[in-house]
Order: sequence, then structure tokens, then C-alpha cells
Amino acid sequence: MLDSTSDPRPHAVVVGSGFGGLAAAVRLGVRGYRVTVLEKLDKPGGRAYTYQQDGFTFDAGPTIITAPYLLEELWSLAGKSFSDHIDLRASDPFYDIRFDDGRVFRYCGDQERMRAEVAKFNLSDLDGFERFMKVSADIYKTAFEELADQPFHSLGFTLKSAPDLIRLGGHRSVYHTVCKYFTDPSLRIVFSFHPLLIGGNPLTTTAYYCLIANLERKYGVHYAVGGTGALVRGLVDLIEDQGGQVICDAGVDQIRIENGTAIGVTLESGEHIDASIVISNADSASTYTRLLRNHPRKRWSDAAVARRSFSMSLFVWYFGTNRQFDDVQHHTMVLGPRYEELLKDIFSRKHLSEDFSLYLHRPSANDPSLAPEGCDAFYVLSPVPNLQSGVNWEEKAEPYRAAIQKRLEETVMPELGASIISQHMLTPQDFQDRLSSVNGAAFSIEPKLFQSAWFRPHNISEEAKNLFLVGAGTHPGAGVPGVISSARVLDQVVPDAVSFATA
Repeated sequence: MLDSTSDPRPHAVVVGSGFGGLAAAVRLGVRGYRVTVLEKLDKPGGRAYTYQQDGFTFDAGPTIITAPYLLEELWSLAGKSFSDHIDLRASDPFYDIRFDDGRVFRYCGDQERMRAEVAKFNLSDLDGFERFMKVSADIYKTAFEELADQPFHSLGFTLKSAPDLIRLGGHRSVYHTVCKYFTDPSLRIVFSFHPLLIGGNPLTTTAYYCLIANLERKYGVHYAVGGTGALVRGLVDLIEDQGGQVICDAGVDQIRIENGTAIGVTLESGEHIDASIVISNADSASTYTRLLRNHPRKRWSDAAVARRSFSMSLFVWYFGTNRQFDDVQHHTMVLGPRYEELLKDIFSRKHLSEDFSLYLHRPSANDPSLAPEGCDAFYVLSPVPNLQSGVNWEEKAEPYRAAIQKRLEETVMPELGASIISQHMLTPQDFQDRLSSVNGAAFSIEPKLFQSAWFRPHNISEEAKNLFLVGAGTHPGAGVPGVISSARVLDQVVPDAVSFATA
């Protein structure tokens, strides 16, 4: 499988080909490593996998890009021009947020249009909106620009950063912070829902994630022509141009440790692959409980992992229609009648509710290449409890899908059922079985205050020398900007390739 006979460079093995793993591979290639990315699925991408069926292209996971400079940097490091390879376009508006009573908040990056939307809901909250956006910008400057790509494996560094983190109000939740600035219940939802995009509960996620509002305003919300899969293919091309490999159908069974040092991996086929360093882009909880299952662990024992709170999961229904729904935007939030109580059902009570709030994605609104002529491609996503709920998704999936279809027909897509010609479903069980996510959590460990920064699994593993972690379950967290930033951390913690070549 592995061709290394003609390449003397120190070998870096990356387990998993999500955005974090691919970004790590590019950065390691630039620093002189021969890189092999191992992916257990038949195509790269991890959560950014792409389904193709019946002439439709469905992005399995992330659908928006909010910090394009992070991607541009990877192409630049590899000596390429991002814009020569990827057609990235801004979305305007970012989202339509449809409330249960039919009112719509059109969320965008233009200050005056946003003021008009806020005033449409509650004129008296305009001042609070301005003050909240200033707070968001302040949090963004410190928590993202200064700290997102810094290694938090040192308690000393964490304590040094503590005064700024305390000043930013990280002990409060996103929702609590938003409520300080908005009195209108609907506006409180509009400006607090963002943690759901990275697996967090707005009621408990640390207020640091209020930074997302400023991130979106600063850089916009973008989509890649050809879908998110086009970004995956572009990153794979960068890796291969550096002389690296991305090998699919290559599930990793174990990370091999000798004398406290990672020395390679064993594949599910039984094949051994040696490495100077190992980077795990697998779910961090799975990395420790499965890939290091035979290695004594000091911090991340099975019991320690089990004590962690895990993110919610997702039910995702991908479908194609034989007609176009021109009134549906590229991104639409179809909210249900409850907010706080629904969040408690999902995160605290682990109860699958009969009502739901949905994210509806219609990429063919701006990219007709993703659907046959005259057709539309969609996915609709519903946040649901992870597998700790005990729900049997083999039995529940189809009734739940049908309930979502009914909701869409009643709100934004009348007569939807008659037009469906292709469909596919992804459940919490798939997140566990297909994506190796502990408890079927779609975003790994939940981003609470004491599960962030130093309290999260570190980018440099405590359990073995030359073992490093990237992706949603490590610092800084989930979401495309987060996982790409986790690969940025490696520049500070992974030794240069030359140190192995001369050893």
C-alpha cells in the first residue's frame, strides 16, 4: 500500500482526512515531512465527505466557510494561489431565520441592513445590538486572533491568559451574555444560536463563542463552487503535489507506542506503517479509548473520557427534487415553537422531541452544478441528542424523516413530497459507526468553559511522545475555522523534520 522506497524524508502519518487532518498534512509537507494521510472511508473528507447519487452532489457536513484566509494560507504555504484553484463566493444574506410564527430575520454582514432587521423585531434593542457587536469584536480579537492557534498544553500559559479570559466573561454562557443586550425573545435567539454550528448548547457554551458574530461580519459567509468537497479535493491535490499520499479504505486499528513514543500505526488489515510522528484527526475521545486502548494512559483513561460532556448529534436528510424551490435561500433556519426547552431536551434531558428547529441547505440556489438541470439539491439538519439518549435510530429514522418533511411542507416547501427523486439519511448511529465518534456526538467534546482550552484534549498528547491531535475534539474546537486552526498549532509543537533526519 505504502510507497516509501524513494523518499528519505521523515515520515508523518495522519489518521483521518477531515479538514483538520488535511490542513495538518499540508503544513507538515511544507516543513519537510513525507506525509501519509490514512482514511477509513472510501473517499477523503471525514465529516466533509461528499455523496454523489442520481446526478446530485450532497456535501455531508460543513456547508459554510467563515474564515477564508485560513484556507488561503494553506495554499500560499504550498506555493499555490487559492483563487486559481477554488471559486469561493460570498453568500448574501448569510441566513434566513424563519420563526414559528412566520416572521423572517434576514441575517447578513451589512451593518445598516442588520440594524433594519433588528428594528423590524424590536426598535428598542438597536442600542443593545451595537453594544453586543462591540463585545463580539473584543472577544474575537483575544479568543480567536490571539489564542485560537496557541498551544494550551501548558497550565502556565493558561494561567497567563486567564486575566483576559476572565475579562471576556467566559464563565457566562452565550445565551446569558446575549440576554444582557437584547430584550426581545426572538432577537435573543438570532444572536445566540451560533454555538449550535460547532456542537455547543447556547445555554451552557462559554461566552467566548459570541465571537462568531464578529467573525461572520469581518469575513462573511462563503460557499465553494462545486460544494465543500471541492475544498477537500483541492487540499488533497496540495498534499500530493508535495509528494504526500492520501490513502482511503485504510482504517487505523491502533496507534503503536514503544517506550512511551508513537512509532506508527497498525491498520485494520493488520499492516504496520512506521512513522516519526503520528497526528490523529480522529475523534479525540476515540483516539484515546480505541486507538490507544492497549496503552496505559495518565490523563485520558476510559473513565476520564466517559466523564466528559459530549456534543449533541445530528439527524441529516439529504434529498434531491425534480423541480426548483426558488423561494428557498441558500441557507435557511426553520425554527420550531420552543428554544430553551428544546435545547434542554437535546443536551440535558437527552430526549428526542417531537418538535425541532432545522437548518435547510439549498446549495443549488447558487451552484446549479450540484443538481441535474431543472432540479434542486438539499440537506436538512436537525440537532438531536447523542446516543446517550438510548434512541434506536434503526427504528426511528424514517418516522423522524417523515416528520421533518411534513414540517418543511407546512412552512417553506409546499408539496415537497411529490417532487423528491433522491434521498439519503445520516443518523447519530452513523456518526458513531461510520465516523468513529464516541456516543455519536457530531462535534466531539462539548465546548463548555471547563472543556475548552487547557481542559480540552491537548494538541500535543500527554500520553505518548510524538503523538499530536487535530480536529474538533482538541483545541480550539469544532467548525471549519477551529479545526484548521488546530493544525496551525502544530507549527509550534511538532519538531521540525530536520530534527529526525539528523538524529
